[in-house]
Amino acid sequence: MTTHRDIQGKLSNLARWLPASLLFVSMLLASMFVGKVSAEPRPSIAMHGEPKHSVGFKHWPYVNPMAPKQGRVTLGVLGSFDSLNPLIYQGESVSGVREYVYESLMIRSADEPFSLYGLIAESIDVPADRSSATFALRKSARFSDGKPITADDVIFSYTLLLEKGWPFMRRTYKAVASAERLGDHAVKFVFQLDSGRELALLMGLMPILPKHAIIPETFERTSLEPPVGSGPYRVTRVEAGRSVVFSRNPDWWAKDLPVARGRHNFDEIRVEHYREDTAMFEAFKAGQIDTRSEDNATRWLEGYKFPAVVDGRVMKREIETRLPAVMSALVFNTRRAPFDDRQLRRALIGLYDFEWFNKSLYSGVMKRTESFFERSDLSSVGRAADDRERALLAPFPDAVRPEIMAGASVLPVTDGSGNARTLMQGAMRRLTDAGYRLEGQQMIDARTGKALAFEFLTQQRGQERLLQGFAKILSQIGITLTIRLVDSAQYEKRLKEHDYDMMQTAWNSSLSPGVEQLNWWSSAAADATSTRNYAGVKSAAADAIMAVLVAEETRDGLTSAVRALDRVLRSGDYVIPMHHLPRVWVAHWSHLVGPDVPSGSTNAGFNLDTWWSTRQ
Repeated sequence: MTTHRDIQGKLSNLARWLPASLLFVSMLLASMFVGKVSAEPRPSIAMHGEPKHSVGFKHWPYVNPMAPKQGRVTLGVLGSFDSLNPLIYQGESVSGVREYVYESLMIRSADEPFSLYGLIAESIDVPADRSSATFALRKSARFSDGKPITADDVIFSYTLLLEKGWPFMRRTYKAVASAERLGDHAVKFVFQLDSGRELALLMGLMPILPKHAIIPETFERTSLEPPVGSGPYRVTRVEAGRSVVFSRNPDWWAKDLPVARGRHNFDEIRVEHYREDTAMFEAFKAGQIDTRSEDNATRWLEGYKFPAVVDGRVMKREIETRLPAVMSALVFNTRRAPFDDRQLRRALIGLYDFEWFNKSLYSGVMKRTESFFERSDLSSVGRAADDRERALLAPFPDAVRPEIMAGASVLPVTDGSGNARTLMQGAMRRLTDAGYRLEGQQMIDARTGKALAFEFLTQQRGQERLLQGFAKILSQIGITLTIRLVDSAQYEKRLKEHDYDMMQTAWNSSLSPGVEQLNWWSSAAADATSTRNYAGVKSAAADAIMAVLVAEETRDGLTSAVRALDRVLRSGDYVIPMHHLPRVWVAHWSHLVGPDVPSGSTNAGFNLDTWWSTRQ
């Protein structure tokens, strides 16, 4: 068993060179741990520990296995589309194809942090160190055109997506050293040395494509030709840029599997695309859309008073979820001045008057976000670091502020009146310590003589009220914030080139954080394009902890590693945390019915594929 002292010693050596390579960041330390995973083929696999559901389970506990198969549901999404291929970078793909048409070797359960159960594959075989994964395919698995799914289709999918899939797919599949065909219905993936424990599961989630129905040379071109998949639905109607209809396949090969019972109950799913949210909400009120998730607090409280809500034809639901809250934040670009100055960043974090924004813009219903894993047991807020966390952080004594290590740090709180004098005083002290001084109506950098000013990059007009409010607060102590509104193409280009001072984004973590964290926070990702390390985080402590995180075998060990990472990120003052919804808000027309799910039995919140319609 690896001891805390062993970890400290290895991390001390590792920290000297780890930030040099994203590949090694994602792979190192896997060999530190000895796994307990069976080397025998099994129908399921868990990232940590054992899967919850035993062999022979009949259906998920969060479904109604007797749900009627009937009716239609119409969904609304923002944006347009010019492609039915969600697996390529080119074009704007329609919503739903990946969910309803393409299937993976295995499927994720909604009542566990990260466990997979057999779908196209009836079993998975991994050695103790998870250096490979062998999948045995179900001989009954079929594409929608009746062709069987074979090992050739699996290897074809891997090869095609490695070369032509989304960048994150290419990065993941590059860690595969070889893909071997073991007969018509078995495939073995051998992984690069120390690729981490998660890769076996990620390969299980790889979409499986029909080799006979795809021309590799044209795969990257946008197309509106209905794809051939193996899922419960087929694309039956397309109106370019506006709508797509998915019809349930009555001959779906997997319909009687335990993982499928009680799911995919609608005969037809229609997805309508809208250019802007107001029009989509009006369509919902008129009954043209059947359900919508809501994230606008004012609308949730005041906008749902139309007749159909009053008379019960539309239902409002607030659904509990155990998933970490989204970290929605204003992000500092620490790659360049002025936000390469940590003291300045701390000063601006202290000026964000959440209580006033919550009262003025969100009717007081939002909750303040303090952790990157808020609302879950992965959060470090209010918790003192445990022994394992302290061992992980010991080689980096300056990486975490003492109050955050002790679980005693909280963001400042105001009375919501807008008179944030205490915030101003605290910010002025930090600005003075950072070398700034107030001259007349301007905050001046005493070292350069330049006025403190920065630009906020956005593509959304909906952000302007919040930004203008923040700009007003900053102006009271001589700081100038300029809002730069650009179109989506320019916005994406500037993000990729790190050409911004500040922007807003959201990171959405699962209960089993893994390699995606490297894309968000690693030193190598800070300098690479097409990553989500928008803040430019370069921290030896974060790099080393993420290396442990992706190699961790136990749930307790993962929890400690994630909390340690949370402490490092909070101590780095990389973002101004904003707010999150206390629950999942959903409204739907009353012909939609969901299963009776005991509280806490699922992580998903609102899971439409377990619902059904009472209409024929």
